Amino acid sequence: MAIDLHRPYRLNPAVAVRPEPFGALIYHFGNRRLSFLKTRQLATVVRLLASHDSQWPRYTAALAALADSEVIDAR
Repeated sequence: MAIDLHRPYRLNPAVAVRPEPFGALIYHFGNRRLSFLKTRQLATVVRLLASHDSQWPRYTAALAALADSEVIDAR
């Protein structure tokens, strides 16, 4: 499944997030899948998805402008 960065997302209501030192455990009660988020930053992003509108296009445009002006470089 591809992610459309122009759409807003939210955490599925059937999902529980348990913070861990490495990031978080994610459990989906509907399909019974257990997933791991390997960083605390990613766990924070997933928890806050519903409280923010999709702004990826704005960030993409800003990063492109910074790259064009050589403020940021590819690693």
